[in-house]
Amino acid sequence: MGRITVLFCFLLCLVGNHLWAGTITVCGSCEVKTIKQGIAVAADFDTLLIKKGTYKEFNIQVTKPLTIIGENYPVIDGEDNGEIITVVSNNVTIDGLFIINVGTSYTADYAAIRVVQSENFLIQNVVLEKLFFGIYLEKSKNGRVYHNKIIGDAVDEYNSGNGIQLWYSQNIVVERNIVQHVRDGIYLEFSDNITIENNISSDNLRYGLHFMFSNDDIYKDNTFENNGAGVAVMFSKRIKMLGNTFKKNWGTTSFGVLLKEINDAEITGNTFEENTVGISIEGSNRINYSKNNFIKNGWAIKVRGACYSNTFNHNNFMYNSFDLAYNSNLNDNIFEENYWSDYTGYDLDRNGTGDIPYRPVKLFSYIVNRTPETIILLRSLFMDIIDFSEKVSPVFTPDELVDAKPLMKKIK
Repeated sequence: MGRITVLFCFLLCLVGNHLWAGTITVCGSCEVKTIKQGIAVAADFDTLLIKKGTYKEFNIQVTKPLTIIGENYPVIDGEDNGEIITVVSNNVTIDGLFIINVGTSYTADYAAIRVVQSENFLIQNVVLEKLFFGIYLEKSKNGRVYHNKIIGDAVDEYNSGNGIQLWYSQNIVVERNIVQHVRDGIYLEFSDNITIENNISSDNLRYGLHFMFSNDDIYKDNTFENNGAGVAVMFSKRIKMLGNTFKKNWGTTSFGVLLKEINDAEITGNTFEENTVGISIEGSNRINYSKNNFIKNGWAIKVRGACYSNTFNHNNFMYNSFDLAYNSNLNDNIFEENYWSDYTGYDLDRNGTGDIPYRPVKLFSYIVNRTPETIILLRSLFMDIIDFSEKVSPVFTPDELVDAKPLMKKIK
């Protein structure tokens, strides 16, 4: 009997806070009229139920484990005074709020919701408008940012912030968010083991996604469309980019994805469609590119240098102005069993691969890289003649850069 009593007391202590948690209602006609007042009177693990209405508050400090739920999307209006909600406690949930009018500053990164050195948090079903920074995670871990809508009104990069920002954070899931009209849609720095999945990041001033010094992250089934310069991936290791769509990122210096100093990564099953450059690669090694679709880009791939031991196989290169640009006459990368819409060879033994190797680097692409003005000759007879001459006797393009087994049919 004694052992049973001890076990019961242990379990009661373990879950006691949750068992005794209550609900505090916040509304204009309630006893508790403001969110700050509700947090002040709440006990650990209580729920704040915020009724529909407008609450003109900012600098709301969540200093204890709470669940803050909005009913019918109450409006939290910061009136441009500064940061609106700052979470500095573990075990906090924020759900169903409409937050507007974050203050703008040139010395502080004011956010609609900031999470600082906290664990086990959930931010979901939140709508953010008229913001500086949207959701800012700082030195936090084991959390989830789910199903939020972040709509900024950014005009210039220098006075706008990012939609979702992670800084020195780990083990975070960012899923099913919509981010538009901010500087960078999603930004990561020094953040490892992050999963970014099923988000739509579009119409942002600079990048749909931008991350640096962040390792072992997974980006899956996201859409990055019509951003200033697509997605920038820099100084990171062991990245997986799977099933994403990079579309209509146009501009003189734009691209679907920029890879700079990326090593030991996997880029599989993505679609790069109607970008100035599908993928721009520099100083990136040991990356496997497979089952990607490159469709109607200016350049499908631009390799700018110092890229070694990369493998490109089972990709579709369809109707790009240039499939591949290469700024060196040496090649240490493998291109094999890709489909090239420009391939004009034959398959006499009908094994599904062409009998003549395909040379994806055209001399005209080499010329345009060095003299951009010559792009006006694209699709001219002159271009066809010089490309044919280089194909017959390669001089400027890498002699060994060929797909020895080009596929006759596109990969489904």
